Formats: sequence, structure tokens, C-alpha cells
Amino acid sequence: MKTYKIASIPGDGVGKEVVLQAERVLNAIAELHGGIAFDFTSFPWSCEYYLEHGTMMPDDGLETLQHFDALFLGAVGNQKLVPDHVSLWGLLIKIRREFEQVINVRPAKLLPGITSPLVNPKDFDLLVVRENSEGEYSSVGGRIYQDEDEIAIQNAVFSRRGTERVMRYAFELAANRRKHVTSATKSNGIVHSMPFWDDIFKEVSRDYAGIKTDSQHIDALAAFFVTHPERFDVIVASNLFGDVLTDIGAAIMGSVGIAPAANINVNGKYPSMFEPVHGSAPDIVGKGIANPIGQIWTAKLMLDSFGEEELGNLLLQSIETVTNSGVLTPDVGGKHSTEDVTSAIISQIKK
Repeated sequence: MKTYKIASIPGDGVGKEVVLQAERVLNAIAELHGGIAFDFTSFPWSCEYYLEHGTMMPDDGLETLQHFDALFLGAVGNQKLVPDHVSLWGLLIKIRREFEQVINVRPAKLLPGITSPLVNPKDFDLLVVRENSEGEYSSVGGRIYQDEDEIAIQNAVFSRRGTERVMRYAFELAANRRKHVTSATKSNGIVHSMPFWDDIFKEVSRDYAGIKTDSQHIDALAAFFVTHPERFDVIVASNLFGDVLTDIGAAIMGSVGIAPAANINVNGKYPSMFEPVHGSAPDIVGKGIANPIGQIWTAKLMLDSFGEEELGNLLLQSIETVTNSGVLTPDVGGKHSTEDVTSAIISQIKK
């Protein structure tokens, strides 16, 4: 039997609720399969942990985490307790950067039974592959002077290695989907980094003759996500552009509560990390109505990363059957609880 060692970090707010539910689902899948098992180790690192210890995670936290097969994160952040830049850079981004999780993958598709805010969403099914280590989110820059003379400088950093890496990853995914890759650019306004991005995209595309390509400026692309999302298969984007597009993707699905994400380490040195797109949602903590689908769909991405695609597909099909049956939390128009939705998914898996 193959046992996957999972570091579970529920984090803040509803993360503590939905991670436990997703673990129930994974254990149900393991029981059904019989050939795999999950060994979860929970870590209490969060904003509450910060208030007690003055840090989001212990000094040896990364050393502890690197021995796991994957990291399963719930949510990070509680502005009432800790400023966002402290909580995110002290845990989420720290893990992403130091574990070289250089690629972020976020799917968006129309789930049956969940109403999209779009009038005619046309069964869109797309995948955004986002560069996750540099670009506009580099920490290069600073602030100088004071008062009316104060200046803030933020440098975007694009390396050939990082840019080519994320593009090749996108092409490889597209090869097993509908064989189309769209590049998000803005070379008509950002005169150095984006023409550089475009040039590398053209170079990489020559190695994938069977895959169609196009480039779209980010402003038009964001509009097309709303007007014609069904056009897209795989979209490759820089750190900032990918961040924006994936939030739009979550919105057109009907709720940020159902959107999953994966932070991928491609060199095998460190574990990858899997997290839903939603935040900690402090306004609904303890009410039992947090949508568990984002975390459970994230578990599907984790199964895929282990090479358990058949089980991952089973999980997504079970989610879709449950949403189509009307077992939904209030954020997507339902009346059911977090536990109701999870139990329904487990029942469907067992069928």
C-alpha cells in the first residue's frame, strides 16, 4: 500500500473547517481504492499562532515541511489580528518561494447545478497556468524620501528560465486537453518585460507544432473571460496577470468558494502545496456554511500530482453529481451546510 504523507495547515477562519472536510473525502477515496492511504499531520500555523509566538511559523517550519509528500493549506489571513503582508509573507508566500513552487495552476469550469453570473456561460472549462516565483510580485524595489518627495519603486523581474518553464508547463497540459494555449501579454504598454515574454512564447510554441496558440492583451483577455470564456483552453500568464485572471475565473464559476489551486514544485526538491482560492472568510466562521468544494477540488489537484488521475477524476465527477443534485451551500444559492455537502460527495464516491 502507498501511504501519502500530507502536512495539513488549516490556517485561519473557515480554513479550519473545510480542511477537515476535505480530509474526510480523501480518506473515503483511500478506503474505496484500497491501495493507498493518507497520513495527515496538522500544523496550527495561523494568525492566532502569530499573536502567541510573534511569527506565522516556527524557524524550523520549512525544514519540518520538506519531508512531506504534499502540503494541504486551508486559508491564510485575518486582517483584524495581523496585517495581510505579515501573514501572507510569513507563511503562504514564504512556502511558495523557499520551496520553489514556481508554477500555480487554477482551473475554472462551469459546475452543473451552480448558476454562473454570466447569462450564457456555454460550459466553459479552462486552466490558468501562472508564473509563481517572479514577475510583478518580486520583492525588488523600495521607498525613499519623505512627505511630498516620497517615491516607491517596485521592479518586475522576468527571467528566461522562469518564463520558458511556465510556458512549457502550459503546453504540456494543453497537449492532454484541447490543444490550445493563450498567452496573456501587455506588450503594447509594458515595453520591456512583455515583448520579452512574447518572444519566448513564440520560441517555445515552435516545439509544440500540434498545439494552436494565440496572444491576448490582458485587458482584452479579462473582458473575454466574461464575454466568451468558452473560447479558452489553457492560458499562460505572468504572476500578476494570472492572479487577476484566476479571480475572474472563480467569479464566473459562481463563487470563489469553489475554486481550487495548486502551487507546483517541478524539480522534485520540495513538496508542492495545494490550497483553495478563497480566503479565511471571517464573517461566516463557525456558522457551518463555508463551501467545502474549493478545498475538495483542491484535493483532486493533489491526487493528480501524485499520479492518481483516475481517483482525481472520480472525485471531480462526484463533486459535479452533487452540485447538479442541488446539495449546495448558501454562497451558491443552496441551503445546505458544509458537512451536508461533504457527506453527499462521500456518498457519491462510495456509489
